[in-house]
Amino acid sequence: MLKIYGFYRSSAAYRVRIALELKALDWESIPVNLRLDEQKQDSFLQNNPQGLVPVLESDGKYFTQSLAIIEYLDELHPENPLLPSGIYERAKVRGMAYQIAMEMHPLNNLRVLKYLKNELGLSEEQKNTWYQHWIAEGFGPLEKTLKNSGSEGRFCFGESTSLADVCLIPQVYNGLRFNCDLSGYPRIQSIWDHCMTLDAFKNAAPEAQQDASAKKNLLKLNIFNNIIR
Repeated sequence: MLKIYGFYRSSAAYRVRIALELKALDWESIPVNLRLDEQKQDSFLQNNPQGLVPVLESDGKYFTQSLAIIEYLDELHPENPLLPSGIYERAKVRGMAYQIAMEMHPLNNLRVLKYLKNELGLSEEQKNTWYQHWIAEGFGPLEKTLKNSGSEGRFCFGESTSLADVCLIPQVYNGLRFNCDLSGYPRIQSIWDHCMTLDAFKNAAPEAQQDASAKKNLLKLNIFNNIIR
């Protein structure tokens, strides 16, 4: 059984969940609450000194960095490949995936947002403006890249899911969470709409994870306690 240590809203963990689902692998979710800094506990740091999610446990070994984990899974389980067979095609897919995972996501992950708010004193509105700015900076060129690749909207590259889609969907999800205007990116919107009809993407979504349910239950409990006081 593969184990994925992650946080339900982590984009990086979301990517790995999508890959696991697309490959129809058996996996177990081990929640790590980033808001409570559980990733800073010694027991977690033993397996990832960076103190980041996700971490994949496979055959008693621990793997870090979402893209490295996904390529490990792709090599270990070559069925339903996430990278094309051709050298040129693989480079194109990796290029799109890296645009998202290495250029966009690092500017808007939870560590950065917490620093902007807690250390630099930015207001919620200013933090959201920051987020929306970098989404636009990333999605504008990506939309053009998709157009140049010949994408007609079903997937980022070709007629099947790839590493690029695995990276795109979590980024769109977070963009929608932060009220980013996606109307200027019709190909990105079309890929999102199609992917979210597929079971693999639905099962990997943040709301489908056990720690999302735990948060909802806690919220309900707090509301109930406030009512009966």
